Amino acid sequence: METYTTDDALTTMGFGRFQALVLVYAGIGWVAESMELMLLSFLGPFIREEWNLSPQNESMISSVVFAGMLLGACSWGFVSDKYGRRTGLLLSTIFTSGMGFLSALSPNYLCLVALRFLVGVGVGGSHVFTSWFLEFVPAKNRGTCMIVLSLFWTLGTILEASLAWVVLPVLNWRWLLAFTAIPCFLLLPFFGLTPESPRYLCVQNRMSDATDVLERMASANQSALPPGVLTYHRETNVDHDTLASESECLLPVRAKDCTIDDAKSSEYDSLAALRTLLSHNLLRSTLLLWLVFFSNSFAYYGIVLLTSQLSDANKSCASGVIFGLHQKDTNIYKDTFITSLAEIPGLLLSAVLVDWFGRKASMWSMMFACCAFLGPLIFHENELLTTILLFGARACAMGSFTILCLYAPEVYPSYVRSTGAGIATAIGRVGGVVCPVVAVAMLRGCNQMGALVVFEVVLCFAAVACMFFPVETKGRGMD
Repeated sequence: METYTTDDALTTMGFGRFQALVLVYAGIGWVAESMELMLLSFLGPFIREEWNLSPQNESMISSVVFAGMLLGACSWGFVSDKYGRRTGLLLSTIFTSGMGFLSALSPNYLCLVALRFLVGVGVGGSHVFTSWFLEFVPAKNRGTCMIVLSLFWTLGTILEASLAWVVLPVLNWRWLLAFTAIPCFLLLPFFGLTPESPRYLCVQNRMSDATDVLERMASANQSALPPGVLTYHRETNVDHDTLASESECLLPVRAKDCTIDDAKSSEYDSLAALRTLLSHNLLRSTLLLWLVFFSNSFAYYGIVLLTSQLSDANKSCASGVIFGLHQKDTNIYKDTFITSLAEIPGLLLSAVLVDWFGRKASMWSMMFACCAFLGPLIFHENELLTTILLFGARACAMGSFTILCLYAPEVYPSYVRSTGAGIATAIGRVGGVVCPVVAVAMLRGCNQMGALVVFEVVLCFAAVACMFFPVETKGRGMD
């Protein structure tokens, strides 16, 4: 009897209307996360004025969101690998939207901090949207599709800056919190139409359900499935001491059919998943991914924070004025809007590189390019040159981050894919927490050279780590 795998089916059907609808749904999830994070650029000064907060308490509002995202990234990954991608999407969406609206009603500072932490927990599940979407995409289209998905992130940053520009001068910060939670609510009415990932269904030995999803895809794309019966090939668990063994395990060319015993062995718990990620076959990829996620998040969120401060560093430090005060005028909205546009050329560049040079080379080359843009800022530059250099650095940081988010789900097997990507994303959130404490604090202390050196060192370590990734996933099947 003829058989075919999920990869065979996706290759035969190609990218069509079905995947486009899945892309839009996942993209709205990314818009929601982007808006919740960009909100932090505007919220602090208004909260500080209303409740007479210290600068430390003001910065705590941002830190607790990243801390919540760290917890959420791990938790939602475990949920989606054990109970299904759809379950992870639904619960994280309800949690984010609910906590977002409640935070707009916060009666005091402590209540707001607690609720924003919970918002961070919900937003931490955004990586499930990525894993879910990529499991519907043929191998040859994954690079381009991930770039298109990342455009939704940039759309979210631009939308939040525009929303703040309109809402804050007329209303107050509570209305901004409420409006920012709307994209999550838009996902809920359409949840019943979202399909479960056929790869996840195969891992659970639910072959008939997986076949039904693939048949829906074929009908929507006006194509046909390959002849035969759907079968699932489990990754071969080999244990050699050579580099080839890891490549073979992660992206195998040999496999065996899934049996009842395999289905039983896929009974999932978080500790077993963590042991798998740190096993001999996956250890090198896991540790390198953690390092690169931390470094890339540190650089990206740091550049976003520096954009509104670095151009004024020379004047503030030279004149002896306290540095780092935010002025609530249209400049902060305008600057955030303009610098958000830097991500568009970064995404276009990564779209060209990712399927041309491969994932690894694209990541390390863009990280070194980001270092090159930040390098001159070690010394004081005029405002125009500072803006141009930060524009280029943010474009490169966004491009490399996008490719990294593509690479992480590709490198793990299906039964730990969402968990592996979730933990790596959580490690990245640590970079987002540490960045303002280390680099931005140094800048506020008029130590511009020290702050920029930190960015340069972190990015160089990440670029070198990318060179040592053991597997190139360009054009390879996800299972």
